[in-house]
Amino acid sequence: MSTTGEKPGTGTYQCDNCGKTVTLDDHDDTLPPCPKCHETEYTP
Repeated sequence: MSTTGEKPGTGTYQCDNCGKTVTLDDHDDTLPPCPKCHETEYTP
């Protein structure tokens, strides 16, 4: 599990609450709050 503000690396992460995916393209990118439901926990 990864949370908002972490830098988990490149890849696609799925919101644990609503299922919306967020893709990080750079190792320095931080996970944002979910753009759909604003929750903060993701599964790779």
